[in-house]
Amino acid sequence: MRRGSTATTIAALALAATAAPAMAADTVGSPGAGDPFFPLAGNGGIDVTNYSLDLAYQPASHQLSGTATLQIHATQDLSRFDLDLRGFDVGTVTVNGVEASVARDGQELMITPSHAVRTGDAFTVVVPYAGQPQTVIDPDGSSEGWVYTSDGAAVVGEPQGSPAWYPANDTPRDKATFTVSMTVPSGLTAVGNGSLQSQTTVNGVTTFTWRESYPMAPYLATITLGRFDVTTGTTPSGIPTYIAVDPRQASSASAVLRKLPAMVSFLENLYGSYPFETVGAIVDDAPQLGYSLETQTKPVFDDAPDEVTLLHELSHMWFGDAVTLGSWPDIWLHEGFATWSEWIWTEQQGGKSAAQRFKQLANTPAQQTSFWNPPPGDPGDAQHLFDGTIYQRGAMTLEALRERIGDAQFTDLLRTWYAENRYGTVTTADFVALAERVSGQDLRQFFDEWLYQPGKPSSLLDGSAATTPVG
Repeated sequence: MRRGSTATTIAALALAATAAPAMAADTVGSPGAGDPFFPLAGNGGIDVTNYSLDLAYQPASHQLSGTATLQIHATQDLSRFDLDLRGFDVGTVTVNGVEASVARDGQELMITPSHAVRTGDAFTVVVPYAGQPQTVIDPDGSSEGWVYTSDGAAVVGEPQGSPAWYPANDTPRDKATFTVSMTVPSGLTAVGNGSLQSQTTVNGVTTFTWRESYPMAPYLATITLGRFDVTTGTTPSGIPTYIAVDPRQASSASAVLRKLPAMVSFLENLYGSYPFETVGAIVDDAPQLGYSLETQTKPVFDDAPDEVTLLHELSHMWFGDAVTLGSWPDIWLHEGFATWSEWIWTEQQGGKSAAQRFKQLANTPAQQTSFWNPPPGDPGDAQHLFDGTIYQRGAMTLEALRERIGDAQFTDLLRTWYAENRYGTVTTADFVALAERVSGQDLRQFFDEWLYQPGKPSSLLDGSAATTPVG
């Protein structure tokens, strides 16, 4: 927004306030985006286009302080809107440079601007805040958000951890670009998404500034920090690489990490060109985390990954980060695809084929209900969001589809799915519709059986499903 002098701006705002009619109660943005599993995550009425986070962290006291500047478009008339933020003391919040009223209710940071915002308006919100970031405990008992380590923090956000360290519109449907500057004591490294714009050291502290210029869901943001050895390079297609490894994990991780460029090339050949401008990995020593997770451009690992784990997380750059679910019950669109990618990588390395893996798993007895349930398209609730069946039966769904429609159409399907939805959000219904379009088949019963019906799929019980390799 073009700004005039302060006096002119204040006069114009006062005139607008006098002339504009009062807004109705329904101009309050909703406190959640309506996700079935996390109904208070995200917010109504706003579309964040860019986050600029200017942060500083003191590991000794666990104190994070900074200022978040959000560029936002209003998707409705707004007399009030919310952001998601867990904890912290919040300073004076401004909307377009004018102080706003603020109230707190759980994770809701409720902001009432001094003057109403109209549908389609672009506006800037500045939130200064400070305090100790939270470690969020998910319904399945896992930790996320700001997960403390002996020398810093592993910072991950899937599915609800991002508001533990910055104010966000925490829904995967609202992708934005990010600039994150983090100041830490010299000797520590802060690793973020995208490309490193600058690294400067003054008076015993170092500031790292990272820029992710491609759209990113809020849960994919990271600024993991600690002591890291950093190596850089390029992939065969020229994508810059940035790999940060905790020295305690370096010897264990080195052999697998050397394969990262080849893995990126493999995935490019399988699905299409790499979606972002940089690629890499963050290998921390983070036993409190206990799992690995994709964060856009640089997956975070709690320790040295094995080969299939690295491949799994890299495949999420295509399916998960570039092509992202719109609501969390569709998580199989991430994890089933990444698990199937593991199978194909192993097959190409001379190991068990995807078809052989499918057949082996298909022989699991129906009585082993925990293997088959919950069905991948219907996890049931947030506690089961990352159950093994979401991964294994999700990957089996793709392999069964491959064997039904054939390699050529299946490959075309996956490449088209990526090409048509890159940088957007999707649903299972979108994938079913595309599969039917590409194959020319009615696949509603197939997907209902594999994704939504509990227990072992009936086609496996009657032996009608293909279990032999195709072309």
